[in-house]
Amino acid sequence: MERCRKKDILKLINTMMEANNSVVKALPAASQELTDVFVQCQDSAIQIGTYLETFGEKYRSIVSILEDYCEKIYQMSIATSDENVCRKLSKKIRKQLANLQSSIQLELSEDKKEVVFLPYKASMWDSLESIWKAADADESTDAYVIPIPYYDKNPDGSFREAHYEGELYPDYVPITRYDEYDFENRQPDAIYIHNPYDENNYVTSVHPFFYSGNLKNFTDNLIYIPYFILGEIEPDNKTAVESIKHFCLTMGVFNANKVIVQSENMRKIYINVLTDYMKDHTGKNTRDYWEKKIVGSGSPKIDKVLSTKKEDVLVPEEWKKIMEKTDGGWKKVIFYNTGLTAFLQQGEKQLVKIEDTFTLFREGKDQVTMLWRPHPLIEATIKSARPDLWERYQKIVEAYQTEGWGIYDDTSDLNRAIALSDAYYGDESSVVHLCRRKGMPVMIQNTNIISKMMEF
Repeated sequence: MERCRKKDILKLINTMMEANNSVVKALPAASQELTDVFVQCQDSAIQIGTYLETFGEKYRSIVSILEDYCEKIYQMSIATSDENVCRKLSKKIRKQLANLQSSIQLELSEDKKEVVFLPYKASMWDSLESIWKAADADESTDAYVIPIPYYDKNPDGSFREAHYEGELYPDYVPITRYDEYDFENRQPDAIYIHNPYDENNYVTSVHPFFYSGNLKNFTDNLIYIPYFILGEIEPDNKTAVESIKHFCLTMGVFNANKVIVQSENMRKIYINVLTDYMKDHTGKNTRDYWEKKIVGSGSPKIDKVLSTKKEDVLVPEEWKKIMEKTDGGWKKVIFYNTGLTAFLQQGEKQLVKIEDTFTLFREGKDQVTMLWRPHPLIEATIKSARPDLWERYQKIVEAYQTEGWGIYDDTSDLNRAIALSDAYYGDESSVVHLCRRKGMPVMIQNTNIISKMMEF
């Protein structure tokens, strides 16, 4: 059903009133133009009535007025050559529409805001969840979570496998299918996204319908929140800013009406980078525009990681067997994270480092449990960017899972892994910053160092 706001209904009624007046002014007449006016008036009445009927008997009296209005419009349409009959009907219609307008004003509930959340990978849902929870709890808002399909990419940029992860979200999150929501007709009050790349991601792509450049056609408030957390740096640290400026210059940032970033310092960095970029490319000073658009109110990812407690998470039985000592106590759990950037930069050296790390943790498995959680896009990245290494990487994964001395976590729940872990070891990534905010010890792995015992 097409979304029908109270203000839209009142606007339609005003249009119907104006049409009634225009018909009277044109009398006596019998033209195709008048026929079109009658058809449009009936269509408007049917649209309003059909929408109100979705509420059951609650607005039956208003629907009856609309039905009678349609009958009078029909009578007028066949009597356009009789000015007296038409004028009498027009007078009744004016009174009818005035009553209809009053009834809508008094009886129809005030418009609810309609807010849509468009995550693509379930593992990145935490970047939107706390905002969704606030919207869902607001009685004046209808909040929709609509996971969207995405594709792996081939090295030439063409689409490969399609993925849809709507079934992987927490049970408490109601899911709406992306093909069951009519964006064009519903025109939501706000749309939240966390993927900013549109067609410019070399590894994956959301379905092109959900590119930010298209979504801005369906709302006046497209809001982008990064799915990642960056290391905090000072805005005047030019070298550090240069290393992250590409995050600021994405299509999602340019197309969004609002961008929410993790801190006030990060807001300043975005504003500076975007202002300089636009000055170089257009010669214009756009600082005021970015000052209004970029908001440094924090990341929902931090909200989620801080609120997820170890005692509250559900631990799979097979994990418990690996985590438990022979004396009944619990081993220390080390979160081992392997990321995308390190793999792309180090290639085969990264595989050697992973195998070496497994050797060390296997030797200490009676006291320490390794929880290995590769980046959710690692398979797509290797197949797209380093297909020559895929077979070896796959064998490493299969051997690790078969041996069973450590935990392999490829689920969508990053925050459970963080909550269960006592320390972090692995590649530099946004997960590092979340672990630090949680108060966990962190050690970054170095692919140049092999067979060196790590201490936590």
